[in-house]
Amino acid sequence: MAKRGGFPGGMPGNMNNLMKQAQKMQRQMEENQKALEEKEFTAAAGGGAVEVTISGKREVTKVKLSEEVVDPDDIEMLEDLIVAATNEALRKVEEESAAVMSRLTGGLGGMGGGFPF
Repeated sequence: MAKRGGFPGGMPGNMNNLMKQAQKMQRQMEENQKALEEKEFTAAAGGGAVEVTISGKREVTKVKLSEEVVDPDDIEMLEDLIVAATNEALRKVEEESAAVMSRLTGGLGGMGGGFPF
């Protein structure tokens, strides 16, 4: 009759392999996160009249405005363009982050802490 429970027939070796894989994946995630944080993402709005650059850390690093978009009588339009460009740049960061995670996890995604188990 087969044993129940415990680690029959070499299971500890499999657990060691799983732990090594998890540690390797953790290191890769940390390296990829650092590389992502060093990147910059730029998006434009208003036909290029407003450009916003965001770091991979999701911090605005630069805002560039064309002279023609600076209209003291229409501040609201300028505010809207800055918001639109900022949100688009943030979407680019998220897309890159998701793509990196997908490559790392082999498309598993949605696994919480990023581990394959």
